[in-house]
Amino acid sequence: MKVVIGLGNPGAEYAVSRHNAGMMLVEVLGSRFLGLGEYGWRKFYGVYVFKTTELVLVKTANYFMNESGNVIRDVLRLDELQTVNYELFVAHDDLDLKVGEHKIQMGKGPKVHNGVKAIERALGTKEFWRIRIGVDNRQTPIEGETYVLQKFLPEERQVLSGVLDQIVHSFASPKE
Repeated sequence: MKVVIGLGNPGAEYAVSRHNAGMMLVEVLGSRFLGLGEYGWRKFYGVYVFKTTELVLVKTANYFMNESGNVIRDVLRLDELQTVNYELFVAHDDLDLKVGEHKIQMGKGPKVHNGVKAIERALGTKEFWRIRIGVDNRQTPIEGETYVLQKFLPEERQVLSGVLDQIVHSFASPKE
């Protein structure tokens, strides 16, 4: 079983911000597997969960990026994860990569990312898969913390859509 957690911030004001690239990925995965899930998206403590027999998708309902350790604590409460082996994937925005780039790596991530650091602290390890989604397209100097809270420009959204589709196609395909 694969567990994919999409990091981001809750609320409509952050829906298409760069910081929510991970959450956007799990939403695309969820739409691809729609009809194969047991119930669709369901709230479970402070997260939303979408489950199939081979995949668990998670996105935040209540927690902001810097509180991502709470997302892990809620996910680890899932009954399914108590009885099966699973691979953990954390999808997140990455300022070390340009818009249009992505990497799927074990134990490697951006130089600075408070959400990923919170996950590492909650798990007590850095050994989990990271789906790193590039969001950097700065034309002028701007602090990363400010930049990631800005919304993607329309042309960036088009590029991001293609990248998310690439990740979905390379990552998982529903059984027919």
